[in-house]
Amino acid sequence: MTHLPTRFLINRNLIRLASFSSILRRGRLNSLILASSSSLSHPVKTPVLCSAVGVSSRKSVFVGFRASHTMASQSNQPQSVHDFTVKDAKGNDVDLSIYKGKVLLIVNVASQCGLTNSNYTELTKLYEKYKDQGLEILAFPCNQFGSQEPGSNEQILEFACTRFKAEYPIFDKVEVNGSNAAPLYKYLKSAKGGLFGDSIKWNFSKFLVDKEGRVVDRYAPTTSPLSIEKDIKKLLEKA
Repeated sequence: MTHLPTRFLINRNLIRLASFSSILRRGRLNSLILASSSSLSHPVKTPVLCSAVGVSSRKSVFVGFRASHTMASQSNQPQSVHDFTVKDAKGNDVDLSIYKGKVLLIVNVASQCGLTNSNYTELTKLYEKYKDQGLEILAFPCNQFGSQEPGSNEQILEFACTRFKAEYPIFDKVEVNGSNAAPLYKYLKSAKGGLFGDSIKWNFSKFLVDKEGRVVDRYAPTTSPLSIEKDIKKLLEKA
């Protein structure tokens, strides 16, 4: 057996000890990084020199999950009025995607309001003038304001169609404010709040919707339908 010089053996052992110590330090550093990143809601950005495989893979998985979750949430959210299904006055489902390519004026109506005569009269005039050019008026009866729409769907239809010659669709009675508000109205209010706030203020609030189902404007109950004719024409003329 060959006997190596004592000095050589000592130096070789020191090198091994230094390498082992370095490995231990890196392992502890990586463990600390993993522990700290798992305790945070968002993984920390580690420096390049701390390129621990564990940290990198955990961070990639987390970011990938967050991106997928965000995309899924966005895909579940309505993107336009066309994503909704509502009930007509007879209780049948109506998919609003049938109105793609149409300009919509969506109004919450009432039969016993001080604004009833003027609004119904002007809505009928607008519809007669522009229905062949692509305008649709969607009327949603609502009894939340002064209990001024107390009748049944049949009574509301007879009132609007007989007295005001309304040819546009009148839907099932809905709530437009509060926790029981129709999903369509929750969307309309979130899409166009502004000076009017989140709630509908009274009967005959109006939402103007373009051909792609996007809410482009909102009008107060006291805004007469004929006064927004120019806005309707502008949307109808767009390709």
